[in-house]
Amino acid sequence: MLIKDLKNIFHKELDAIYGVEEVASFFFICTENYYNVTRLQLALDSDLAINKEEQTVIFNALEDLKNEKPIQYIIGETEFYGLPFKVNKHTLIPRPETEELVTLVLKTAKQKLKESKPLTCLDIGTGSGCIAISLAKELKEAQVYAIDVSTEAIKKAKENAVLNNVAVEFIKCDILNTCNETLNKDLKFNVIISNPPYVRNLEKAEIKNNVLNNEPHLALFVEDDNPLLFYKAIAEFATKKLHKNGKLFFEINEYLGAETKALVESIGFKNVEIIKDIFNKDRMLSADL
Repeated sequence: MLIKDLKNIFHKELDAIYGVEEVASFFFICTENYYNVTRLQLALDSDLAINKEEQTVIFNALEDLKNEKPIQYIIGETEFYGLPFKVNKHTLIPRPETEELVTLVLKTAKQKLKESKPLTCLDIGTGSGCIAISLAKELKEAQVYAIDVSTEAIKKAKENAVLNNVAVEFIKCDILNTCNETLNKDLKFNVIISNPPYVRNLEKAEIKNNVLNNEPHLALFVEDDNPLLFYKAIAEFATKKLHKNGKLFFEINEYLGAETKALVESIGFKNVEIIKDIFNKDRMLSADL
């Protein structure tokens, strides 16, 4: 079968769901991933073909896309902060807004690195490891730690650290229950970062099916009557585990910026600031101990 004919099949089956441009993007991601054929190669040689045996994998991907499975889970990888990351159903797919959080953290961390060596950073709820690994890649002299409640997520994060040739210490613990006991009591940090679950159940109507039906709910959703559960636990934990003048960073629910700021202030943090993302949404919070 000619690869260009496969492209027509993709558009016929998927355009109504995703739109022409996104389907084209999906198609070329698949051809490059499965056959090492780029968009440019196909444009230069319209007679490129695959045999029947080779067709199975891309038709399986087509079926997954029809069922709105994210392309990142289909091919098992994505990119974050210019780095490759393996992902699966146990890890959230890293978002561009979280890249903004990493950029914000790095500005502070690079300054603190001048003041404090070794600089220690902790990523809480690491998932694929994207935040911790990106920090470790940029902060060569820092000691980076990361925790998660999911054994499978920790496993994938460790793979990603090897893939990106960085040293991160991953620790399994539950921030709501066991982390104070699990972590070395003498271990303290200059910077603590977290992108915890913050989507309320009432906001599920805003979530697309490809996210709602595939990504781990454990890492996404909180109960409507206690949406700041993780922020409270992490901020209280941070009062014990941050060095004096340490920094706390959160990715936050855009609808709960004022409430999150008030909570963090009530726990004892100062200079609490809400930072907007590129879409002008309240998306990040920074605070000083």
